[in-house]
Amino acid sequence: MHTKTPATPTISADAAHPYPKRWTALIVMMLANFMNLLDVTIVNVALPSLQSELGATSSQIEWVVAGYVLVFALGLLPFGRLGDVRGKKQVFIAGVAAFTSASLLCGLAPDIGWLVAARLLQGAGAAVMTPQVLAIAQMMFPPKERAAAFSLFGLSAGLAAVSGPILGGWLIALNLFDLGWRPIFLINIPVGMMTILLGWRLIPALPPKPGLKNDFGGIALAAVTIFCVIFPLIEGRGFGWPAWCFAMLAMAVPFGIAFALWERRQHRLKAPELLPVALMKNRNYVIGSLMTATFFSTLPGFFLILAMFLQQGYGLTPLQSGMTTVPFSVGIFVASLISGRLGNITPRIRVVVGVVMVTVGMALLRSEIQSLGEAVDRMALLPWFLLSGLGMGIAIAPMFQLVLAGVPPQDAGGGSGALQAIQQVGSALGIAIVSEIFFSDLARNAAEGLSGKAVYAEGLSLGLIYNFIAYAVVLVAVLSMRTVTPGSEKLERPLPIE
Repeated sequence: MHTKTPATPTISADAAHPYPKRWTALIVMMLANFMNLLDVTIVNVALPSLQSELGATSSQIEWVVAGYVLVFALGLLPFGRLGDVRGKKQVFIAGVAAFTSASLLCGLAPDIGWLVAARLLQGAGAAVMTPQVLAIAQMMFPPKERAAAFSLFGLSAGLAAVSGPILGGWLIALNLFDLGWRPIFLINIPVGMMTILLGWRLIPALPPKPGLKNDFGGIALAAVTIFCVIFPLIEGRGFGWPAWCFAMLAMAVPFGIAFALWERRQHRLKAPELLPVALMKNRNYVIGSLMTATFFSTLPGFFLILAMFLQQGYGLTPLQSGMTTVPFSVGIFVASLISGRLGNITPRIRVVVGVVMVTVGMALLRSEIQSLGEAVDRMALLPWFLLSGLGMGIAIAPMFQLVLAGVPPQDAGGGSGALQAIQQVGSALGIAIVSEIFFSDLARNAAEGLSGKAVYAEGLSLGLIYNFIAYAVVLVAVLSMRTVTPGSEKLERPLPIE
């Protein structure tokens, strides 16, 4: 009597032997990860084109970027837990399918409302698939190979950052089948389909843990709190800042308190916690999380308004706009390659040095922008983009290490997952604030009958002021964090994976 061979291989967390096809499976999963990272960077260069074609308002353009990031942030923790409950492979495949389908909807969007809704679905799909990638990799590789495997994630992030603006500008310039900006989304479809087919055959099936549950009350309260902040910041200008906008902002405070009280209740009842109470009581973790959210709030909004400045203000093509920002991505990529050699320098010093470099680079970039004439000298901007990117790349890894250094081992998984979600929330908040500064200044100048290149330069310069304030907050935060007792935790350990 013959037994039926399972369609897919199975491994367990305590497998004595590593999964034989682990490197091939990792490449397949990194296709999905790369697709998600690429989608974050590729959209910025297309924003002026799709705004023009779809007749979108400035706030609607903000939602194209911020909506994706916000849903992605809110979904990371609950969907990460869903992978534990239902099986990481199945949830990963479902996430890739959702992301791919949403990409098709983005590419077919007949109006801006459709596109924003499709971007929200795309962010949800990314939140479903992304947590499973690192979790499956953690299970597939023996300890001695994990460092090499996880280093590939940093490499793929760097490649996505470098190639996103170039690929986006190139696809729009090609204008395939007269589709304009739409191929930047449609390109995900063949990649997603290939990932699903190969993933089903090569990724091992991990046994689910059906006894685990999600903290749905915490998820709801966190979502409402964040929505009360983001929505009025994006929509307030379009409605003329009525009283309800300020009321929503004020309501974020009681909802935030309710979230904290709910998590304490969950802890007391030994029920699932979205953000463990132990982490909320950890001074370094709280300060570090706010620091991380502030640090990562500076870039997405800046690159959104930079694309508007370069394309609408100075008439650059999407490809020229994308090429202008490449030195920044190259800086991050180079810094990620050399970060391992800086391990003998304490994380606190590396964060301070990195943030100072970013601040100086952005200040010199702002000075150069204010002195621009009738044309953009991209070579004059290059060294300051490169310096800023190097600083950003130097600061990122030690910042996560510093925040997680004092987290007890039993909370390491939850701490790293929550930190990544908080980072994304910071990105959405930064998009709302920086865009509000930029577009409000454009509107004020338009009301006074002013237009032209100088108006866009002024708006970009004002938007950058937020970045400088944020970097100052980060420096104060990192210097106020307590030094972890030597031996209690290793600062240079790899980022914990849940």
